Amino acid sequence: MVCAAGTGHPGGSLSITDLLVYLYYHEMNYDPGQPQWEERDRLILSKGHSAPALFAILIDLGVVSKKKFHTLRKIGSDLQGHPVLGKTPGVDMTAGSLGMGLSAGVGMALSARYTGMSYKTYTILGDGELNEGQVWEAAMSAAHHKLDNLIAIVDYNKLQIMGSNDEVMGLNSLAAKWSSFNWNVVSCDGHNFISMETAFTEIKNIKNKPSVIIADTIKGKGVSYMENQANWHGSNVPSQEELQRAIKDIDGQ
Repeated sequence: MVCAAGTGHPGGSLSITDLLVYLYYHEMNYDPGQPQWEERDRLILSKGHSAPALFAILIDLGVVSKKKFHTLRKIGSDLQGHPVLGKTPGVDMTAGSLGMGLSAGVGMALSARYTGMSYKTYTILGDGELNEGQVWEAAMSAAHHKLDNLIAIVDYNKLQIMGSNDEVMGLNSLAAKWSSFNWNVVSCDGHNFISMETAFTEIKNIKNKPSVIIADTIKGKGVSYMENQANWHGSNVPSQEELQRAIKDIDGQ
């Protein structure tokens, strides 16, 4: 999709693909045949620039037509550069400006409580996104309201558009930061389904506090020349030759 568009964010899309596969095909209460089902679990892709990964899942599930595949970022397309609520089937929240998704997640979790619904809200955040102060305002609010139906997932790939997190804005003691906001904190390997299973099982019985899963991931996962390279955040787009190399790399695994 990114290659066809000539623009986009391949690195961060690949770092969350395994997480999205786990969520949509195993963890979430979700029916692709009823993408507006009221009791469905919600997913907010707060790091909205990684929309190609979400769109790929929705296409594979049949929520979005496969005919849309090569229309990413085209004028008038359902598949814009970031998820758009009401435009792309299966999208639960518009995302673009970083830091806003967790606030929306708090609202959705509160709505479930007040309306007596059992759905959970999952919010995927980038680690660079945690530089935004609004994330921590939302984290404080979620803990205050004891939202045990809200799960944040941090795509901890250690890179952002300008370089490493440590260079731009250090996230040292990330687990301790979330714990200090009274969140239940669990870590996992974001590319290992057994590790994910362990983490998501651990949070199921947590009551009266929100949970965050810090997923250790690799930017550009699966593509040899993209892995751990900040310039594949969004500055670079694969050529046709690089696309074939990427497909070969992934198929080889």
